[in-house]
Amino acid sequence: MLKLIHGEFFRVLHKKNIYIYFISLAVASFLLALSRSGRFNTYSIVKDAINLFYFMPPLAGGFLFSAIYTDDLNSKNLITLVGFGISKTKIVVAKLLLFVLFGSFIFALVPLYHCAVYAILGQVATADMMATIYAALFKFFLITIAFASLSGIAVYSLQRATFAIVLYILLTFNVISGLLKVAFNTVAPNLASCLISGITDKLLAGIKGGGAIALPIFEYVIYVAITVVLSVVVFHKKEMEF
Repeated sequence: MLKLIHGEFFRVLHKKNIYIYFISLAVASFLLALSRSGRFNTYSIVKDAINLFYFMPPLAGGFLFSAIYTDDLNSKNLITLVGFGISKTKIVVAKLLLFVLFGSFIFALVPLYHCAVYAILGQVATADMMATIYAALFKFFLITIAFASLSGIAVYSLQRATFAIVLYILLTFNVISGLLKVAFNTVAPNLASCLISGITDKLLAGIKGGGAIALPIFEYVIYVAITVVLSVVVFHKKEMEF
């Protein structure tokens, strides 16, 4: 599996559009901050960071999901990997690990870039501000990983890139979770806390307040584990034409 991860890592790393895309996002973020610099206040750096993080799952995560999960469908590389005898289970796990690896790098870099931009514009983040920013970012990072893993089920079951990407975008823009919350509030309000948004909210609250975080961590791990198992099951049942 290490060879598979290594090969996929360099495949993604050598995609020129990944650099163009994220540099474009960085420039857009800088211009947006510059346009707002005249209205900065003491809390702008934290507030603006959290507002930015809301768009990280669809914008940053969406591109990574496309590059890691669905490019193989368009290029028929997924069929090639299976044809060379690579276990479907290994493919599912390797894709998720690769997504976590690239996602970790991008998400860790964004707050540093954000704070550097605001420092240039006269707003310097304190240690407490950085702690708040990274705590909030951690929630959105976990959401991104979970939704990518969930959308992976569509990748391996339907093997249609467009449907998988649309599902991922709907998840990250909270369209599906919003509908589920409305349904749960009608019949069973407590179930809303079992959604990934509820689990990550509990985890973030525990981190900020110094409360218990073991239960939401356990719930999150179970959530991702279930999506991985389902991906493996549907992938094994899917007939592939070589």
